[in-house]
Amino acid sequence: MAISKSVISKKHHHHQCYISVPSEIINSLSSNSLQSLLLSPKKASKTATFSRSKLFKNPKTWFLFLFLCGFLFMMKMWYNFDPFSPNPCGNAPQKASLSLIPNGVSKSLIKIEEKDEELKGFWKQPDGLGYRPCLDFSEEYKKSSVEILKDRTKYLVVVVSGGMNQQRKQIVDAVVIARILGAALVVPILQVNVIWGDESEFSDIFDVEHFKEALADDVRIISSLPSNHLMSRPVEEKHTPLHVSPQWIRARYLKRMKREGVLLLRGLDSRLSKDLPSDLQKLRCKVAFHALRFAPPIRELGNKLTERMRSKGPYLALHLRMEKDVWVRTGCLPGLSLEYDEIIHNERKRRPELLTSRSNKTYHDRKLAGLCPLTAMEVMRLLKALGVPKNGRIFWAGGNPLGGSEVLSPLMTQFPHFYNKEDLALPGELDPFAKKSSIMAAIDYIVSENSDVFMASHGGNMGHAIQGYRAYSGHKKTITPNKRQMLSYFLNTSLHDDEFNKIILHLHRDSMGQPEIRTSKAGRDVTKFPIPECMRNDSSF
Repeated sequence: MAISKSVISKKHHHHQCYISVPSEIINSLSSNSLQSLLLSPKKASKTATFSRSKLFKNPKTWFLFLFLCGFLFMMKMWYNFDPFSPNPCGNAPQKASLSLIPNGVSKSLIKIEEKDEELKGFWKQPDGLGYRPCLDFSEEYKKSSVEILKDRTKYLVVVVSGGMNQQRKQIVDAVVIARILGAALVVPILQVNVIWGDESEFSDIFDVEHFKEALADDVRIISSLPSNHLMSRPVEEKHTPLHVSPQWIRARYLKRMKREGVLLLRGLDSRLSKDLPSDLQKLRCKVAFHALRFAPPIRELGNKLTERMRSKGPYLALHLRMEKDVWVRTGCLPGLSLEYDEIIHNERKRRPELLTSRSNKTYHDRKLAGLCPLTAMEVMRLLKALGVPKNGRIFWAGGNPLGGSEVLSPLMTQFPHFYNKEDLALPGELDPFAKKSSIMAAIDYIVSENSDVFMASHGGNMGHAIQGYRAYSGHKKTITPNKRQMLSYFLNTSLHDDEFNKIILHLHRDSMGQPEIRTSKAGRDVTKFPIPECMRNDSSF
């Protein structure tokens, strides 16, 4: 349910966290006035050419005085409220603040108003309605943390599987499960990816020390089991049901863990319920948006590619889901030719376990229901209808599409400034990560999350993670294709382009990243929809 601005404005509150100084006031100050801020009192007295009485009669002086008062007040409030601290609400001093800024979006909430001024048309950002990060854990949570962090009797070992973004989701839930059990969490083990053969370890992808530091008040994170447990065989649980509650976890595991000391869990994908008590939802946000920071070499390269994309203006990040395994898993066909359709059909028959849905729907029915990835032609028509300028810069993330780069020709023809990480990297920059699919995905993630506009052609873990991150970072524009309603218009060849564009724009008027409440639909992931558990506006206090 999209949030109505009128609902927000019904209540009037006097709580403020900062003073925003309009750019017109700053621009109205002369260079001499600004220069006077840098002069020492002694030098200023020497250069003064007018009397004190004239000084106070000068309107520019009063303008500067008001500006300085506002600036000092803003600085005072800033040090009491850091939106990117691990518990950003301004209600308690924190041990760490700027060091725990999420991946790559430094001070984005501060810059959002400034950015709105320079981004017009398609690049215009949605109204965030004043929502900002707020992880105000309860007093009961904080009190229980003391005992949990002291405990040296229970240890949780987890093995996470899948691609990098699937692993991220499981790591988030692993931390929450450790908290539920009051156990120390051993740094998660990443299972070798059976599709890509990636043998990356946690420390290859994520910043381990930052992970420990960010969660130091919530869960004890250790690099390895203590020596007295190394030779013991941990209790292993392989068949955790889907969407279990904290009560189920305690009832099932706590006695065994106290008895044996170590519990081993595998395959955590979607095992923990999406609907948890408020404190545990906040912990999910803290892990996803603060603790899981990529390793320094990945961040460095990802930020370099981001700057290269941004060097000539705003850019759109496009996550294309056109790889062979995506077509197989979704039960859809790429529609490139009979040859490629046959390849997908045969692979699905050979490995039926890969199909993520057992629906008896035909390919055509699945397509009309919005269950299939968009093709390059459909993405091109959608972006054109939404107003992406022909000279707009587009970064496309994702693996090589089935059929090779030729299948992207509709996009490349319409939008010639079309790049991926291989296009942006200098010779040799990607070589250290060439056979590391998870690290390559992490680089795509960084450039995508820092974009001015983001869109995924077919949901997925990466699309959902970036959508939530961009909401948490100030509701940066994120387009969610309305596939179910728009595809019938794609098939209508009698529609004129102008009429088609008008219809598509109307269908997406509320799908641009506006604030949306998670609790309007049960089972939504809080790391995709962080309101209301992890974000608040002034009317919430």
